[in-house]
Amino acid sequence: MAVHHLQTPFSEAVIRQLRVEDIVYFNGTLFGIRDLTQIYMFDQNHEPPVSLEGMPCIHTAPSLRKIGNRWEKICVGTTTSTRMDRFSPDLIGKYGVRAIIGKGGLYEESLQAMKKHGAVYLAIVGGAASLETQQIEEVEAVYWEHLHPEALYKFRVKDFGPLTVAMDSHGGHLYFDVKKEALRRLPGIYNQLGID
Repeated sequence: MAVHHLQTPFSEAVIRQLRVEDIVYFNGTLFGIRDLTQIYMFDQNHEPPVSLEGMPCIHTAPSLRKIGNRWEKICVGTTTSTRMDRFSPDLIGKYGVRAIIGKGGLYEESLQAMKKHGAVYLAIVGGAASLETQQIEEVEAVYWEHLHPEALYKFRVKDFGPLTVAMDSHGGHLYFDVKKEALRRLPGIYNQLGID
């Protein structure tokens, strides 16, 4: 396990150095997206108004307050990623996203896109919204405001993390590994409990 301190945008070379179980912190730009954001992009064919090339995207529907022309953060938490899995291969392949941040991981097609294009899935600890919010220095922009709280958000972050590399560009998948190990242990657990 290695600890990496990165700066956005991420290059493919930097991302391909990351391995499952490594820890990542980063500074720079972080884009917030959620279900409706990606439905608007992919199902309703709206091109993002800003480049996502080399950037990380976090699955979130943040609580923000608009004062004049500025948006202020109240609470920015992370949501489960699996229901957005169908969008991830194109997010990576078409728009060049290098890291997806969320909870619960993604599936095989997303993993294959990460291998092909050089991207990772970074897992964040559930219940860490307070820490995440503190690590966001500013809400720099909100695109597609009519979708709020599932618009496209541009945050500036400092020391954002710790994030665990849960899926890497080499085919590593921490969630699959944990499930495989749990299934391996299950017969022994049943045996100890006297369950056939």
